[in-house]
Amino acid sequence: MTETEPLLVMENITKTFPGVLALQDASLRVGSAEVHALIGQNGAGKSTMIKVLTGAYRKDHGSIRLAGKEVEFHSPGAAQRGGISTIYQEVNLVGFRSVAENIFLGREPRRGPLIDGRRMHTESRQLLARFDIHVDVTEPLGAQSIAVQQMVAIARAVSFQSRLVIMDEPTSSLDEREVETLFGVIRQLKQDGVSVIFVSHRLDELYAVCDRVTIMRDGRTVDERDMREISKLELVARMLGKEIGELRRQGETAFAQTQATSDELLLDARGLQTGPALRNAHVNVRPGEIVGLAGLLGSGRTETARALFGADELQGGEIHLNGRPVHLHAPADAIGHGIGFCSEDRKTEGIIPHMSVRENLTLALLPALSRAGIVDAARQAEIVDRFIARLGIKTSGPDQKIRELSGGNQQKVLLARWLCLNPKLLILDEPTRGIDVGAKGEIQALLSELAQGGLGVLMISSELEELAEGASRVFVLRDGHTVAELPRAELSQDAIMQVMAHGEGASVASVASQGGAHA
Repeated sequence: MTETEPLLVMENITKTFPGVLALQDASLRVGSAEVHALIGQNGAGKSTMIKVLTGAYRKDHGSIRLAGKEVEFHSPGAAQRGGISTIYQEVNLVGFRSVAENIFLGREPRRGPLIDGRRMHTESRQLLARFDIHVDVTEPLGAQSIAVQQMVAIARAVSFQSRLVIMDEPTSSLDEREVETLFGVIRQLKQDGVSVIFVSHRLDELYAVCDRVTIMRDGRTVDERDMREISKLELVARMLGKEIGELRRQGETAFAQTQATSDELLLDARGLQTGPALRNAHVNVRPGEIVGLAGLLGSGRTETARALFGADELQGGEIHLNGRPVHLHAPADAIGHGIGFCSEDRKTEGIIPHMSVRENLTLALLPALSRAGIVDAARQAEIVDRFIARLGIKTSGPDQKIRELSGGNQQKVLLARWLCLNPKLLILDEPTRGIDVGAKGEIQALLSELAQGGLGVLMISSELEELAEGASRVFVLRDGHTVAELPRAELSQDAIMQVMAHGEGASVASVASQGGAHA
């Protein structure tokens, strides 16, 4: 490879699946020691392009050159041995194995015929310290938070000392501090001569760390530009295939302002406690509201959602629905009271990957669709077709495996799973995490429409802009406590960040004592 030749050149890549043209003459060029953004809507072909490069899929046509040599890897393992490491959005490590074992999985250091555990643990600690992660590396990976698992996956990939590292939505589970740490590692990799392909839907991240960008749409490469030469609005316009003026008219968010359709509280939860991570949380929701739940990683957001869904048993506190106390000992109790819950971890707690769209969509509805153990297939089909059309789920048909859908369409199926039960309250943990701008807008617009119809929505989001623009009110948690309730008139990203950082903002004493009557 000459000094001027790119490290990676993919040209005229075509890949078809039964009935689907996933890639059509797509291209990707990544320079040596370059951080290169790869962006596009869900379904644009980014993941397929990466899987063709790393040997998970075989291309139908085209060429791939790495360091000046023609290559075609027949498996991800072969790509890894060839100098390419990949970090996927959904952590694909082994939860019951230790943190250290996951980092060195398949290449454990040995002393003679035995694994050298001491060396493995020492090197794991040193590697994780680069990411400012200090955990017990002998504990099971599954006992760690999603964010720590993601950092372990990143550390594992970096440890291979590859020429090219692919990061697919690496920041989707990380807080602001962890993102900055990751960016520091990426810049260090660049200084060391390593190239990075960076896939992210967060535009600010692209401008913070990337040199150039390749934009894909409908399986094609539609643009390749220097990041300094393209504005955010033009970037989005190229992704969506729209004119900039049209985007300006539509605005940057699809959220419509919502307000309560009743003064009565649909949900009133006070003093929730489930353990050290959740010690004194208060939150309330009225019909027709989208109420935000904000906080840094470890603040107790997800623990609050799980407590309200009966997934974690309460050790203290009260939950009232429509003014009546309820005791939720299991998710089935919450479902019976009209509560739905979409988890942040779409892969392990949401979809059932090897089942169809139809089976995933109607999973919670099966008891109502069955008689004597026999599912009413005609009624099931009618419901599935209706929600596929209503939510605009892009699928070849209801019998397509859900794992074959894009992240945004998987999320729509999970939303449909609860909507077909006609819930009163929908709890959403990071509903737009890792999905593209178009799908994100569709989901935001759907939530606004549902709220306007009287549904109560409690939404956790790490994107403060999303909460500031779309929520009726926002509760902020810090160290397992609700520290503020911000009404619509006081909502802004700066206001939320101030409370998250310092615990300063609207008093929550009245939230616990008055059930949020001041909101």
